[in-house]
Formats: sequence, C-alpha cells, structure tokens
Amino acid sequence: MRARFTPSFKIQAVGKALRCPEGTSVRMVAETLGVGYSTLNRWITKSRNQEFGTVLNNEELAKTTRMTKERRPQDWGLEERLDMVIACASLEEGKLSELCRERGIYPHHVKRWRLDFARGEAVSARARISAEVKTLRQENKELKRDLIRKDKALAETAALLVLQKKVTAIWGNEDNSR
Repeated sequence: MRARFTPSFKIQAVGKALRCPEGTSVRMVAETLGVGYSTLNRWITKSRNQEFGTVLNNEELAKTTRMTKERRPQDWGLEERLDMVIACASLEEGKLSELCRERGIYPHHVKRWRLDFARGEAVSARARISAEVKTLRQENKELKRDLIRKDKALAETAALLVLQKKVTAIWGNEDNSR
C-alpha cells in the first residue's frame, strides 16, 4: 500500500528541502520526513514546474513552509523530543498542529519520534550517521590495508615468476640437461 501525502505536506516538504542548510542533503531531509529520496526529488521538480494541484506564488510558498523557530527538528535533544511526544500524546489533531507550529516543527516529526522511542531507536539521526560513517571509515581503512598487502604479494609472485623464466632461459630446464 502506497503512502498518500496531502498537497500541503508535499509543499512543506519541498520548502524544507529547498531551505536545507549547507551540509544537509536532500536525501537527509527525505529521511527525516519519512519520504523516499526519489519522491521528494519528484515533488521538487513538480513544484518548479508548478504542477501541484494549487499554484502558489513565492510569498504563499514561503508562508506555508516557514517554520517559526530557527532550530531544525534534528537539532532537538532526546529529552526535548520525549517531552514533546508526551505533551502531544493526548492532543487532538488541531491542537497538535498548533503546538507544533509554535515549536517550529511539523506533526509528522512528533509521530516519527514517538515511533523511534517505541522501537528503541531514539538516537538522533546525526549520532546514527556519525557512528555509521566511523564504522565505514574503519572498514575502508582495513580494506585498503588488505589490498596493499595483496598487491605486495602479487608483485612478489610476479617477480618470482619472471626470475624463474630468466633462470630457465639462461641455464635451461633441469629435466632437459640430463
């Protein structure tokens, strides 16, 4: 079953992707929103071609996508996220949206955080990514070391083979001399 996103969510997602700070990729924004990377790229293309159901001018797009706080959702600490999840637990949809607007986040962030806490995956995305990068760097270092060792072994074998051929050419094969 495919997820259906409202036009306003799509517009907000596009706005967030277009306003992402330096060092944050569209892929990271898509992951934060729980949307596929290719889907978000398609929405960006559609918004540039003004193919969304309603055509918004730049002022309306900015008004729709503007967040009231400067802090991004991924900058929230675990305690702050937990406090927000608890505060939003008993709120109905309208009040939830209002509280989220005041805090500078979207309701889907709170839902995502709730799921993360329920699954035990409440580690921030930045910490997860840095841990993964560290692991990949270590793996890469080990692979390079292994490759260098194998290259040296191959070079040694090739040198021995060449020397064997030269010895055979100079003195002949032992089997032929008897």
